[in-house]
Amino acid sequence: MNDLELLRSVQEFLYREGEYLDGQRWDDWLALFDPEVEYWVPAWDSEHELTGDPMSEMSLIYYRNRSGLEDRIFRLRTGRSSASTPLPRTTHLVSNIRITGFDGSQCQVKASWVVFSFKDKQSHQFNGRYEYVLAARDGDWVIKRKKTIVINEVIPSLMDIYSI
Repeated sequence: MNDLELLRSVQEFLYREGEYLDGQRWDDWLALFDPEVEYWVPAWDSEHELTGDPMSEMSLIYYRNRSGLEDRIFRLRTGRSSASTPLPRTTHLVSNIRITGFDGSQCQVKASWVVFSFKDKQSHQFNGRYEYVLAARDGDWVIKRKKTIVINEVIPSLMDIYSI
């Protein structure tokens, strides 16, 4: 796979992830993650510094494996997340996708993102950066690590896995 083919396959993968979230295709979305994925949304420690250790510092969201994500989806599906009922309509936009490392089986990726959401006659947007570690598996990618940096974390609405 040359550099352009690698970039295109990663772009297509990240666009697909957004499509699954926007379509609330939860099983398809979960299938993108390795069972041992680390899913982390760090908090801001100061105006320009993020927390650095999800085990000892504040995080906005942290799951050390896919079972945390599966539990979150269960709550969304069953209405056990009253703050997420009804779910907002969302649009994920991903851009500035850059491959920052590739060893033939794993790929480090950075990207920028914006998510627009609409619920209860109000629109909100979140934006930030993604950092991924993707692993090649069966001709596609799986997410081994996803770090989501939310630039505007002080928000007037709920932030959840579908809104970032």
